Amino acid sequence: MMEETKLTRFQRRCLMDCVKRGGTLPLQCHSTSSKELSPTAPAFSPPVCQHSRLSAKPHLRPAKVCQAGDAYTREKFKPRARRDLEKEKQRLQNILATGKDVVEHKVKQVLVRTKEEEIPEPDRFEELVNEVRERREFLAEMEALGQGKKYQGIILTEISQKMREMEILDKKRSEEMREIMTKDFTGGNRSDPHD
Repeated sequence: MMEETKLTRFQRRCLMDCVKRGGTLPLQCHSTSSKELSPTAPAFSPPVCQHSRLSAKPHLRPAKVCQAGDAYTREKFKPRARRDLEKEKQRLQNILATGKDVVEHKVKQVLVRTKEEEIPEPDRFEELVNEVRERREFLAEMEALGQGKKYQGIILTEISQKMREMEILDKKRSEEMREIMTKDFTGGNRSDPHD
């Protein structure tokens, strides 16, 4: 590798010395010849901050290096929103006295009742009409994408089932209307002769 990178003999010698000592390899070798080096200066200048870099050879870090990091700093206490202690006391008293959480049950029952009153019951016949419409739209989308044959049998079966259910609902409604009309009609005829 040294021959491929075309290092000078001095640079090769510096690298081999580092390898023999077991130290880390220098990132840059500033001087390119031994003439530029003074006898007391090292072959390379180590970087100023090597604390964050991991060396190839495992070693213990000094305590100062460990303490200089953020490992020993404590997180500051951040208070959270406080609970209403009076409500908690009252709730606990209710639970111990009755065995039930009375306050919450009343609130839940009131909410459920208001929701039921606000939402009218959906008409099943209208739901079926919407479901049939959705299935027809889906089938049209699939045919546009070229997948119509794949879904056609399933969707048409579902549509026929919905139509059958609609017919049954229609018969029930018409029978109920007939009964109401016959009661009104027969009740109206009986009241007329008595007058």
